[in-house]
Amino acid sequence: MSLTPSAATVVAHYSRGDLLDRLADALRDDGVDPARPTLEQLAPYDQFHGRGAEATDEAAALMPVRPGDRLLDVGSGIGGPARWFARRFGCHVTGVDLTPEFCTVASDLARRTGMASSVEFEVGDALALPFGDAAFDGAYSMNVSMNIADKAALYRELRRVLKPGGWLLLSEVARGDGPEPDYPMPWAATAATSFLATAQQTRDGLIAAGFEGVRLESTRAQALAFAARSREAVARGEKPPHRAVMLIHSDLAVSAMRNSARALGEGRIDPIEVLARKAPS
Repeated sequence: MSLTPSAATVVAHYSRGDLLDRLADALRDDGVDPARPTLEQLAPYDQFHGRGAEATDEAAALMPVRPGDRLLDVGSGIGGPARWFARRFGCHVTGVDLTPEFCTVASDLARRTGMASSVEFEVGDALALPFGDAAFDGAYSMNVSMNIADKAALYRELRRVLKPGGWLLLSEVARGDGPEPDYPMPWAATAATSFLATAQQTRDGLIAAGFEGVRLESTRAQALAFAARSREAVARGEKPPHRAVMLIHSDLAVSAMRNSARALGEGRIDPIEVLARKAPS
């Protein structure tokens, strides 16, 4: 798959080639055998989105999933949510991500956790999904669209691959009030690959693309509370509950997390959770 210069910059932001080794070292430091980790042991590292597994559990509570359903994870990262949902619901999850290293690590972790028959991952572009029409019962995306400028194209593709009445869940970072956040952020080193939409623009874009029943809520209060609990854990000498940003970004992580916390506290970014359904044609 050939990449545009912007897409190549996004991939370079997330990938440096030794992710599986760094994850194995982190697990060993936790006293975990990297060859046989549980989903819970992986959760601090493989839930690469705001509030990690806590947010994944909240998303799961909103998903109208039935056993045997086929779900699509757009921007699947190293596969934490896909494995989490597949185990919880007894469904099959297909993940697609622009970053080849993420897909390689996600597939490896699926084998190590005994979930290779329930989840699969492939490299692909969210604006040109490599799937046929009406292929999935539901779809979700967690902290991904901030890297996508053409939101309308994203929403059209998501609608295309959903069955009639299929549902979509988005957990994203929206643009808040005031100036742009400072960079780097967890999703972008500079503003050149950061494309934040407001909550209202997100709602309007989904409706224009053919979604209905759009339910949108800010989770800023939950994010602030999670950040406070994380600081308290570190102050007690414990590891923070969410360590994925450190795993992925290493030296960049400290400044990215500091900028993210400041932007959240000042209301310049607004985490949102969105649930919608594909309207009949």
